Amino acid sequence: MSLHVHMDAPGGVAGDMFLAAMLDAFPDLEDALRQDLADAGISEHARLEWKPILKSGFAARHVRFDIDKAAPPTRHWRDIREMLTRSRLEPDIRDKALAMFVHLAEAEAASHAIPIDDVHFHELADWDSLGDFVGAASLIVRSGVTSWSCGAIPLGSGFVQTEHGRLPVPVPAVTALLKGFPLAQDDAAGERVTPTGAAILKELIAKPGGRAPAGRLIANGTGAGTRQLAGVPNIFRVLVLETTDNAPELISDQVQRITFEIDDMTPEEMGVALDLIRADAAVLDAGFTLGFGKKGRPRFAVDVIAKAGSAEDVALVCFRETSTIGLRFADIERHILPRVETVGGTLRTKQSDRLGVFTAKVESDDLAGISSLAERRRLARNAEQCDD
Repeated sequence: MSLHVHMDAPGGVAGDMFLAAMLDAFPDLEDALRQDLADAGISEHARLEWKPILKSGFAARHVRFDIDKAAPPTRHWRDIREMLTRSRLEPDIRDKALAMFVHLAEAEAASHAIPIDDVHFHELADWDSLGDFVGAASLIVRSGVTSWSCGAIPLGSGFVQTEHGRLPVPVPAVTALLKGFPLAQDDAAGERVTPTGAAILKELIAKPGGRAPAGRLIANGTGAGTRQLAGVPNIFRVLVLETTDNAPELISDQVQRITFEIDDMTPEEMGVALDLIRADAAVLDAGFTLGFGKKGRPRFAVDVIAKAGSAEDVALVCFRETSTIGLRFADIERHILPRVETVGGTLRTKQSDRLGVFTAKVESDDLAGISSLAERRRLARNAEQCDD
């Protein structure tokens, strides 16, 4: 059995929110966390405080570091790297904290076109951010979690004031760190992802856009942010799942969905139109359901799934092949089982690993030239059994 954590960020994600949610899910690790903060040299200047609170009516934990006013600044990446490298932290925790700082330093260096050793973390809260990264590394390693997934990240909107002037949300470093992650817009204004939160996600998520695997929920935790958002709870949640080790590695990616309605084409015309739409190389699938529209007219509700980034081109195909005058677009996540195409005799089959049980399905096109339903079913059954 293995542990998997799925993260949801309705309010966004910041280092303190991640730390609070993980500490809420793994409260037995508090003493070890405090020791790691001491071994990193952080507790001498910043003391961890956490407490239960209500955020928009939801029970959550809030974390903050009470920083000594006499604490020296540690904003340069080269100074932070040296401090952590020479600390008493256990190697795996030290390396995890350094890895998150490296992600952030690389993003800042790219944003300002400077060498990484010249990076100066202007907007970070100094010992605060050190505590967030080291604390996150401690809980990540000590929890024993082996895999992570995350839902869509709120984009945020508006501007924030920085050392470099007024910048749009998300700021350049966060934008670089979130490349590949699915983003969502809920119309709540303000910065929703901080640089520390984005760097933690970058370190944990190898394949952005994945969903939680099947498993037994054994714990959960909720961390609260400091701001109050209009219409959105400013919380970050983790779900801890116990999963089986022999579960297949699910494949996740993003696709685009195009939907529209037709009430002035015949079924024969729709059949031809869908064949032509499916023939486009960017279309993954297309179909329709039959219903009733205005004035009781029969209506075809058409649903087209296209490869990411191809919706505009596929839209032109839909306009050309049907009588629709309007389309709807949506970016969606896709979660599929690993599959392998094999050949059993003259028939191609697709074989999938379904939680350790392999199933096979014959390609229907290979059966099209065979006479009689009984014979097609017999050949398909034999081919699928051969591939078990």
